[in-house]
Amino acid sequence: MKIADKTYISLILFHALLGALVFAFLPLAKVYAFLMIGLGLILVIKNQNRNNEVLYVAAYIVGSEVFLRMTGGNPNHEFSKYGVIFFMIVGMYYSGLSKNSIPYWFFILLLVPGILLGTQVLGSGVEMRKTIIFNISGEICLAISAIYCYLRPISLTELKRVLLAAGLPIISCAIYLTLYTPDLREVITSTGSNFATSGGFGPNQVATALGLGIFIFAGRMIFDSPSFRLVLVNFLITTLFTYRGLLTFSRGGMIAGLLMILALILITFFKVNSKGKRKVVVLISFFLLIFVLSWTYTSINTGGLIDKRYQNKDAMGREKETKFSGREAISLTEIEGFLENPFLGMGVAKGTEIRKQQTGMVIASHNEITRLIGEHGFFGILALLLLFTVPLIALLGNKGNIYIIPFLLFWFLTLNHAAMRTAAPAFIYALSLLKVVLYENTDIRRE
Repeated sequence: MKIADKTYISLILFHALLGALVFAFLPLAKVYAFLMIGLGLILVIKNQNRNNEVLYVAAYIVGSEVFLRMTGGNPNHEFSKYGVIFFMIVGMYYSGLSKNSIPYWFFILLLVPGILLGTQVLGSGVEMRKTIIFNISGEICLAISAIYCYLRPISLTELKRVLLAAGLPIISCAIYLTLYTPDLREVITSTGSNFATSGGFGPNQVATALGLGIFIFAGRMIFDSPSFRLVLVNFLITTLFTYRGLLTFSRGGMIAGLLMILALILITFFKVNSKGKRKVVVLISFFLLIFVLSWTYTSINTGGLIDKRYQNKDAMGREKETKFSGREAISLTEIEGFLENPFLGMGVAKGTEIRKQQTGMVIASHNEITRLIGEHGFFGILALLLLFTVPLIALLGNKGNIYIIPFLLFWFLTLNHAAMRTAAPAFIYALSLLKVVLYENTDIRRE
């Protein structure tokens, strides 16, 4: 076995063991979180970010976010977003930034009117600073990450390593989930999203992380499995992620992961020669096998409830009244807020406050698109148009980045079912802006 292959398998085994150790001794999660930041900072400072170190560290933070949240390892809820922002700024200090990233500075300015309005319209009982930061941290994380990444040269090999850095902590998460719910029959009794199979944490966010993990390791089956041993390793990891993701009974993250894989397969198919096309066809059969095995096993273990979940039925087989778990009602309050004040919107975090007044519960938005429009008005629409158009324009001169479309799919789909609760959509969006070059050891410093 090659040294690189041994290292890869050792990393996988280490993170599998980490998941088990954290399950056995929960305080270890906090030690892991601080070590991650500390060692990451040492790595970046030591190398002065000559080899994209900040991207590796930020990707690792993104991959570990859900695992740390479910195990209580985060010092605060937005720890991972702050971590990504911090390392992106450190990266700018060492490597500079592109003057062409001006659109994302403008994006930040577009958020200001809604923030200022929010400080004026939120009720006196609201923790102003904490509430506003919670609602815009995802956008700030995206903007800072995009400013750093915009047209920054990187090799395809390095980009795949960045994705691996994000994927490794998801292995720890999957192992922890497996140990957390050993007996599924006791906890799966309906077709609703299941916290018990999601490590006691939000099923939506867990499924989002696992869906991203499915894409990462399925991609490694396509591009980075030169031996049958590595094909088998990546096959098993992808199957585990698929099974655990299905068990969350949260559909958005799983559908996003599937569509990302399909997009990557199609892009690869049309870029390779006839020999490569045959290999892609073989890999498609592997993916179909993963899906069939995972679905069949999950269906058996859940007594057919997973089938009903994806058919939008309840445990009795009756069609549910809503196809989006009530999220359309949340989006409606944001659309109404826009219609009442189309220019400035209703102000940052006002939507959550209105829903609390109406229902007595704190219900955060699940859709970042309607939230931006409702709370930022016309400026929110401009912000969304900017986010959509800039990477598509960059795509015209960046055809070497075969991941652009899958990355943008993940960002867009996640925005529609999980908003920007985690750092993942912000960071993955930023990766779509990287300029993939055909040579290694790229000098990433900017003039």
